[in-house]
Amino acid sequence: MGMMKEFKEFAMRGNLVDVAVAFVMGAAFGKIVSSFVDGIVMPLVGMLTGGIDFNDKKIILKDALPEVKDATGNIVTKAVAEVSVKYGTFITNVIDFIIVAFAVFMVIKGINAMKKKEAAAAPAAPPEPSSTDKLLTEIRDALKK
Repeated sequence: MGMMKEFKEFAMRGNLVDVAVAFVMGAAFGKIVSSFVDGIVMPLVGMLTGGIDFNDKKIILKDALPEVKDATGNIVTKAVAEVSVKYGTFITNVIDFIIVAFAVFMVIKGINAMKKKEAAAAPAAPPEPSSTDKLLTEIRDALKK
């Protein structure tokens, strides 16, 4: 039972819960950005480039071969899938990444600005004199009397 209690304490720490919430929100944000890029950005880019759909862009290294059967229906040659480099999908994913990275940068920049304002708003209290300084002050005051 001690292990379960320890795990519960670990799981309920503020930082871990914050990270879990951030992870879920990040995944949802990633989907939003992907749909934004696929549905809005890439069609606009396609229109600007003459109607090109980047998701269909690829370099075919080896064409696909269909399955070959003889007259009795036995397979003579198995089908071979197409081998291609899908650079259009890569371009779309790079645009996704740039948008997400920029959004994260803006969030971090905002957090840092808020931290700077908090640090400037709350000046540090002057340090309390050490015990040696207090003792020397008492001796000085006693000598003055």
